[in-house]
Amino acid sequence: MTLQHQTPLNGENPIENSAPPLDNNVLTVSRPREQVDRQRIDEYAELKRIVKQHGLLDKQPAYYTYKILSTVGLLTLSLTVLALVDTLWVQLINAGFLAIIFAQTGFIGHDAAHRQIFRSARNNELTGLIIGFVLALDRSWWVDKHNRHHNNPNNVALDPDADLPILALTKDQALKKRGLYRFIVKYQAPFFYPMLLFEGLGLRLAGIIFLLTHKIKYPVLEPMLIIGHFAVYFGLLFSLLSTGHALLFFIVHQAVFGLIVGSAFAPNHKGMLVVDQDEEIDFFRRQVLTSRNMRAHPITDFWFGGLNYQIEHHLFPNMPRNNLKEAQKITKSFCSDHCIPYYETGVVQSQIEILQYLHEESSPLRAAKG
Repeated sequence: MTLQHQTPLNGENPIENSAPPLDNNVLTVSRPREQVDRQRIDEYAELKRIVKQHGLLDKQPAYYTYKILSTVGLLTLSLTVLALVDTLWVQLINAGFLAIIFAQTGFIGHDAAHRQIFRSARNNELTGLIIGFVLALDRSWWVDKHNRHHNNPNNVALDPDADLPILALTKDQALKKRGLYRFIVKYQAPFFYPMLLFEGLGLRLAGIIFLLTHKIKYPVLEPMLIIGHFAVYFGLLFSLLSTGHALLFFIVHQAVFGLIVGSAFAPNHKGMLVVDQDEEIDFFRRQVLTSRNMRAHPITDFWFGGLNYQIEHHLFPNMPRNNLKEAQKITKSFCSDHCIPYYETGVVQSQIEILQYLHEESSPLRAAKG
């Protein structure tokens, strides 16, 4: 059993800086409960008590009312431009604008899945289903995948985000790739951003495959929402634009959407601690050490939908997004007091670290003959 701590290659000290899970109120550990260090459980309980004392787990109806209404307003604006303007360059800009709106809508859906928005589980679920229709993303697939990720971040055997066919997060994963996947992984660093252009389409495809192969909560409604999305989406495009313009709009919209979503999720864990399946590490340290924060800024907070506070999100998955910044101050200080490494860096540096990390982990393939 080994812990592979991927220290950022720029020489920054992870102890000075840090990262986020879904509806996960139950403390989980990787070893039998009777063997767990009681002090480490108490550390997380103490931090959570402080956070609750500050009211940071309280619902934020005013914030989410603003967030939802403003996003609906921007969506309405984009659709109005789509309907009234007949100039290609304007529509291509609008396609990129709509991609940003889709990404913001996805972040709201992410918050609903974590039950950050409403006290009622049913209202959060309804919100998630509506957003599933808007984006053509299956809610059952997303919740299943994301819960497994939050429970076991960067666990190469248990985290679905740490076992991807076209990426290798460890040298061992790289050496196991075959065929086309092996070639892609061999040059995964330069291929990384071009691949993100297809992320949106990949998410839809994964959701559809899940619908066809798994038992889901709403076996009639969920497929109908996906079908309904495609009917409305392509119906609007091909009825309001010429065929050529509609195809260009689709390409730009989906590529920009994939790039935004992929670049928002990539910095959170890639290049941080990688955990073996049977590794003994408590919940608190597992969430902090496997995550990377990006420094707060109004633009960063908007663009990444609060996921730049990845550590706090993973420690308190049902915390409303607008409270994460305040929670970071408490968490960062708490980790410092308890000598727990906490890593935070800038947006640009996080992207550099990801590329360096992917390049290093794929190096055995470039060194191998044939």
